[in-house]
Amino acid sequence: MNRRRSDVLPDEERARLEGLIREEREARRHAESLADTRLQDLYAKQQQIELLNTIAFAANQSDSIAEVLRTALNAIGEFLDWPVGHAYLARKSSDGELELGPTGIWHLRTLDPVEAFRECTEDTIFRSGQGLPGRVLEQRAPVWIEHLDQDPHFPRRAAAALSGLRSGFAFPVMVGHEVACVLEFFAAETTPEQPEVLALLAQAGVQLGRVVERNRHAERLIHHASHDPLTGLPNRRLFHDRLEHAIARYAREPESLFAVLFVDLDRFKLVNDSLGHTAGDELLAQVGQRLLTTLRQNDTVSRPGVDHNARPDDTLARLGGDEFTILLEGLHEPVDALRVAERLQAVLHEPFAVAGQTVYVTVSIGIATRPYGQACPVASADQDGPSCAEDLMREADMAMYRAKSLGKARCEFCDPGMQTQALESLRLETSLRESVERNAFVVHYQPIMSLADNRITGFEALVRWEREGELLPPDRFIPIAEDAGLVHLIDMQVLYTACCQLQAWNAQRSGPPLTISTNLSARQLTRPELVDEVATILCGTDTPPEQLRLEITETATLGNLEELIATLKGLKALGVSLAMDDFGTGYSSLSYLHRLPLDILKIDRAFVAGLDRDEYSQRLVQTVINMARNLGLEAVAEGVESNTHAATLRALGCTRAQGYYYSRPVPADRAGDLLVADQLPLVTT
Repeated sequence: MNRRRSDVLPDEERARLEGLIREEREARRHAESLADTRLQDLYAKQQQIELLNTIAFAANQSDSIAEVLRTALNAIGEFLDWPVGHAYLARKSSDGELELGPTGIWHLRTLDPVEAFRECTEDTIFRSGQGLPGRVLEQRAPVWIEHLDQDPHFPRRAAAALSGLRSGFAFPVMVGHEVACVLEFFAAETTPEQPEVLALLAQAGVQLGRVVERNRHAERLIHHASHDPLTGLPNRRLFHDRLEHAIARYAREPESLFAVLFVDLDRFKLVNDSLGHTAGDELLAQVGQRLLTTLRQNDTVSRPGVDHNARPDDTLARLGGDEFTILLEGLHEPVDALRVAERLQAVLHEPFAVAGQTVYVTVSIGIATRPYGQACPVASADQDGPSCAEDLMREADMAMYRAKSLGKARCEFCDPGMQTQALESLRLETSLRESVERNAFVVHYQPIMSLADNRITGFEALVRWEREGELLPPDRFIPIAEDAGLVHLIDMQVLYTACCQLQAWNAQRSGPPLTISTNLSARQLTRPELVDEVATILCGTDTPPEQLRLEITETATLGNLEELIATLKGLKALGVSLAMDDFGTGYSSLSYLHRLPLDILKIDRAFVAGLDRDEYSQRLVQTVINMARNLGLEAVAEGVESNTHAATLRALGCTRAQGYYYSRPVPADRAGDLLVADQLPLVTT
């Protein structure tokens, strides 16, 4: 059927209508796109507001910088969908310049893939201009790195690549015009710089800066409340608090000796009366600074041999007027406190320049320490009467007044008996130093016997100290020598003397050469020079290494075992023999005995003493002998005092022995007489 002419649209009209339809569709698509963009912008704005609100809430709820930084790192990392974030804190370096130190505060979506980067970061401190954080510190503005592996100013490139990190940026947390912190973030994809992100985080930096500023203000208030305004030292309140902590530590660890020193300037009133109170204040400030400096140096000056890494810091405080108190912790014995006190007196004896005048100062020092008298309890909250801390301060104060009454410029203990003991130890140490310089030690020799034929095979060299007409055995002075850092000199003097004597004896003999045994203290084995020193003595005395036996005790194995093994292997490489002395009386070394390059086990006299009394001792000695044989070691018994001891050891398979049954340790000439005799006279008991 034919359409009517009126139903057919002209081409122009059709084209116009189709154009209108296209325009309507385009307008609809544009409106939908615009609405979608606005929704996305609105969502992004909401996300940004939530981020800032999270940081602001954390900032307002916490006074802890670490807690706020951790919250901010996690919130920003989740907002960006970046897996790694880290915070640095700005601090003053030793030369007074700002630097950025790692905090250990991280945002880590997962740990294992970024462990290399984390370790590298926590081992690095950044100065101004160094690395990504250092550039932020220098510019006081954000820095973005699109390609970490291509940036020559990013020193952690290798660790970042190993951890799969490609891009990163950092921004500062400002307090005024000062950078207080730097936060850095890293992405696993290459990401171009996003100015809108940096603008957003600048606002976050402002909020974080307020927390830092508030925290610093709180710290200043606390410092002012607990420190003396004139000297900057802790005041009575803070000193009392730290003393109570020391008392609590002593209650848990009774071996942790501590002491309180009460220091008072002698005739300080004369300074105030003659030069004025301003000059007096200046002098007090200088005295406080000199005391503080001396205490920081004191570990190497006044307390040798202390493990300073484990020892708490000393506390110096000003109580008021010209009174100072010092808390010394980690002491070994009361004489340590006396050493410190006398050192302080010596450094304060140097003149002070005050108000254009030269001023000389002396101080009286009272010392109170624990343990003394009754055990020091920890005062409970409901305990009536003075606390133990107050008791200690009162005792030190009383000792100080006694020092003043006895003539000033001196130190006194609260306990007179302790004072006598400490002074004696100090005098002994001084005399010991002088004796080391003069080589005023004598060596006695105890024969080591072959149990098979009752003949001398060697000697053990034992040191004696000749002091005021008396020969002191090692247990009277070696511990003091160790604390004073003198024991290595004594050991080397004994070794040299013994090697010389050994060569003199061997030159006079026609039989097998003798051996000489000497002891090495545990602290000797930590000295890297030991092997070279032993080699030098062997060479200087023409002693064949196989004739020397060096003895160590089980306590030597309590330190760094790997370091000990390395030292022993060095000695072994010289050709000398190594013996473990007093085996079984110290700390069990069965678990690592096979690792030590030993040749000899010396059975302690405590086990040998029971051989003629009970079967248990025989079984115990038999066990040690069998163990030595299984390890390829020679067993040498000490403390043989009877024929029964010798016969039993021979029956048990022991090859060598020493003890009073054969001879006490004797001087070299009498030891020579023993060698001359074909058959030793037995010592009757």
